Amino acid sequence: MNRTLATEFILLGFSNNLRVNICLFLLFLVIYLVTVNGNVLIMSLILRTPSLHTPMYFFICVLSFVDLCMSTSVAPRLLADLLSTHRLISLGACVIQFYTIFLMSGTEFLLLALMAYDRYIAICRPLHYPVLMRWSMCYRLAALVWLMSFMVFVVPALLMKTDLCYPNHINHFMCEVLAVIQLACDDIHLNEVVMLLTCFIAILLPFLSIIVSYACIIISVLRINSTRRSKAFSTCTSHITVVVLFYGPAMLMYFSPLAQYSTNQGKYLALFYYIICPSLNPIIYSLNNKDVKEVIQKMFHKCLTNVNSSAP
Repeated sequence: MNRTLATEFILLGFSNNLRVNICLFLLFLVIYLVTVNGNVLIMSLILRTPSLHTPMYFFICVLSFVDLCMSTSVAPRLLADLLSTHRLISLGACVIQFYTIFLMSGTEFLLLALMAYDRYIAICRPLHYPVLMRWSMCYRLAALVWLMSFMVFVVPALLMKTDLCYPNHINHFMCEVLAVIQLACDDIHLNEVVMLLTCFIAILLPFLSIIVSYACIIISVLRINSTRRSKAFSTCTSHITVVVLFYGPAMLMYFSPLAQYSTNQGKYLALFYYIICPSLNPIIYSLNNKDVKEVIQKMFHKCLTNVNSSAP
């Protein structure tokens, strides 16, 4: 059968109205700047502050790096397209964005599960924590998260070879898998099955492990006195908030049947998932974390002192 394969695609984005796009550009530019500065600040504080050199903050540092990479793989292209009348993206650029997003998303899913395990060990098995979460183990676990993300997310995507045909319009602002796969020339039933299994392994299983970890934490915390109980819960609230913000939209996107998938709905879920959520994580961890707030306050106090001492 004769068919024309697409080698470039048109991202429809949100609107063709110039005024709307300019407003969206300014909004997303501010969000992206908050994302970059917030995550760089969190990483710098953790790397430069000896008191924050603990496994929990090591994983937060890795999370900030993943958020920065994930947002950067989407936001600059989105900002450029909002001010462009030709939103063409080549097949190669689309593939690179596609696999980068897969790798970063998978890493964050598994990393959040690992952070829940870290909190479980710290609260439920505190005497074993220095051994179970020693630095050599933390490095191995972080490397394992990246490796598993590549094997579970990227490798199946590499094996799902699908030809894409005209019309080459993608009703999205990025090369998101559920939007791109609708351009497939052939039957995509097998691809749907592979995607469902991938999402089950990489999203649902880590989420269930987080639920189990926090169920054990709650049972353990309820047995201690109220003073220690509030302190124990305070170390978990930031992580729980991030889990809800990240896993919620992901489950709505990837566990919806493809036939019932609305790309308009998907665009807004992806916007929250890839653009807004990475900007919120540094705020959540800084505003809801006593240690980080103290470090930030000391840093600003030191800066003010240096400015005052250098003033004539």
